[in-house]
Amino acid sequence: MHRLRIRFRRGVEVRFISHLDIIKLWYRAFRRAGIDLAYSEGFNPHPKISVAAPLALGITSEADLMDIYTTGFISPHSFTTCVSRQLPPGMEIVQVYNIATVLPSLQAQVRYAEYTVEVGVEKGTGDIKEALTSLLASEELPWQHQRDTGPRKYDLRALIDDLWLVGRHDNNSNIGMRLRCDSHGSGRPEQVAKALGFDRPISIHRTRLVLETS
Repeated sequence: MHRLRIRFRRGVEVRFISHLDIIKLWYRAFRRAGIDLAYSEGFNPHPKISVAAPLALGITSEADLMDIYTTGFISPHSFTTCVSRQLPPGMEIVQVYNIATVLPSLQAQVRYAEYTVEVGVEKGTGDIKEALTSLLASEELPWQHQRDTGPRKYDLRALIDDLWLVGRHDNNSNIGMRLRCDSHGSGRPEQVAKALGFDRPISIHRTRLVLETS
């Protein structure tokens, strides 16, 4: 059995496809490309595919990561060539490489996610930088998020590692965010934008997943 790690992009064409449907999309592409996937054991075997840090609907990405297990060896180049032909617009393989099967699961290795968040703002550059600096200087930021099961209270500041101004164009600004993304909690870019005093983001784009080994 062999293990491949795939980095892929998700464009605007597929930003409203759910995580479950993304898995199904990949499975169909692998089947049509003739990739022999390894299956789990038990009464209900399923292909061994895992995607790190699933995206919320509406978010695009150039840094999604996925591990798959195959029954036999296939070179990264051959894999990319065969599977790319089966992908819909908006899905693109960026990199494929072999990794050791004994390494921890992909989900267990993720530590941070980085985003570029576009917001509409009338503030000047100095005011924006001051807002970022002020939030980072805070020791805590009590937050409440309404869920189907009721309100969930937590410290949003503990989920923020870094913030920076990427740039401005017209009346919009792009803010960089490095947010925690592990088993203890995951920062949500739209909540951080709201904490900074911005309206709902115009767009959210994930630029990188930071792994424990990187």
